[in-house]
Amino acid sequence: MAQHIIISPESLTKIRVQNPLLISYNIEMTEVTGGTFWKAYTNAQIDGEEEFPIIKDWRNIANLQQYYSPTDLYNPRLLKLAKELGSAWVRVSGTWANKTYYDLDGKMGGKLPEGFQNLLTREQWISVLDFVKAIGGKLLVSVANCPGIHAANEPWTPWQAEQLFRFSKEYGVPISAAEFTNEADMLSASGLPEGYTAEDHARDNALFGKWIRENYPECLFVGPCTSDDEELQAITIEEMLGDYEEKFDVYSYHCYNGISERGAARDGHWPVDKCLSEEYLAVAGNTLNKIMKKRDRYVPGGELWVTESGDACCGGNTWGSTYLDVPRTLNELGTFSKNARGIIFHNTLASSDYGYLNRQGFTPRPNYFAVLLWKRIMGEVVYDTHEPIRDGAHVYAHSRADGKDGVAYLVINNSKTDETTVEIPKNATVYTLSGYGKLRSRTMALCGKALALGEGDSMPELVGEEIGAGTLTIAPATCTFIVI
Repeated sequence: MAQHIIISPESLTKIRVQNPLLISYNIEMTEVTGGTFWKAYTNAQIDGEEEFPIIKDWRNIANLQQYYSPTDLYNPRLLKLAKELGSAWVRVSGTWANKTYYDLDGKMGGKLPEGFQNLLTREQWISVLDFVKAIGGKLLVSVANCPGIHAANEPWTPWQAEQLFRFSKEYGVPISAAEFTNEADMLSASGLPEGYTAEDHARDNALFGKWIRENYPECLFVGPCTSDDEELQAITIEEMLGDYEEKFDVYSYHCYNGISERGAARDGHWPVDKCLSEEYLAVAGNTLNKIMKKRDRYVPGGELWVTESGDACCGGNTWGSTYLDVPRTLNELGTFSKNARGIIFHNTLASSDYGYLNRQGFTPRPNYFAVLLWKRIMGEVVYDTHEPIRDGAHVYAHSRADGKDGVAYLVINNSKTDETTVEIPKNATVYTLSGYGKLRSRTMALCGKALALGEGDSMPELVGEEIGAGTLTIAPATCTFIVI
């Protein structure tokens, strides 16, 4: 059913001031050291012309992954596009980080010690620190917790973590926040010591937190860094934190809208024809509401950090690199900002099928331009529009990012068939995003013009259309920023 919205800036109610680094991202440890990650989809699969075969035997999950060489964090295009997004938190973590040896003094000479899966060199870590410095960002890590560090019945010790923290601080890019272990709630699936239990994690999490407090008090202690999917959890959050001896500064969790085609044999995969539905777009908000109850118990009043986010776990859906995922991304930002203060770390900047940039050549995907526009248009003050969320009308309002008086609205028309009309009270600038030629397009259009890098990697003009007071018609399956 077609929707009608009346824009009324004077009726807005201020809710909160959002974290200025809301839009942040991961650079997975496997990208830094080189390692396995999800195989890319074929062009035909991305275009929806070829179905991805359902994998029923997950014991052969390795067949879904491949080895990738380390990401060149000095690549001029990568740095340029990251700088365009501005300052951000950079999270270096992932399951790979649980099993990484830090050879920052070069003593191992590239030889992997027993009990570890991969090795981080001095040069590789410096590339991370230089990247964070170049974008004016902040660094979040998780540390190794594997058989090479300790046995399950032995307490975790900081002999490796100390190297990483000390080196980073001495280099001039200190670790500003840390999670203990990436997705420890999955135990052996996350590479933890054989026989590791919930009690072992509660013990070690407290030891890590105490070590940070005593040695790096300026570093935020973030956790519990868990999956939001209770069916995948081997232990509950309550079990893995136990008596909760060391308190978190920030509550963190991971939120994916479902499981990609690679894991479609498991429950939780959304078919492509549902990705604009109310039920699908509500996933992030429903997860947030559930997680907030945990936050209120462990970090009352604290910030919420989604330290991994994207359209689907297992590397993203076939359409994750197309315009079709943009409404989900922008809706998540709007919903999160309306209900919580914190940060969303997109997974990742330049890897996987939902990365902001394509790993091959670092060309920007539709979601990159979508969040870039959000940062340029939507300010930090969040308002309640008093418009109920409904099919064809997801309406969010913030202050203007340029600091000028006025309001910036985002209207998502997720209906595939019906237009939405918006009553505009005064002159406004309108930025309408759509698929270029089709919804499942690897190129996004802004006011009908394709968004792509120009000669010499010049950025496309991100300019809107000037309109006067009156009725604005918003086409189906589009996202529109309205700046008044």
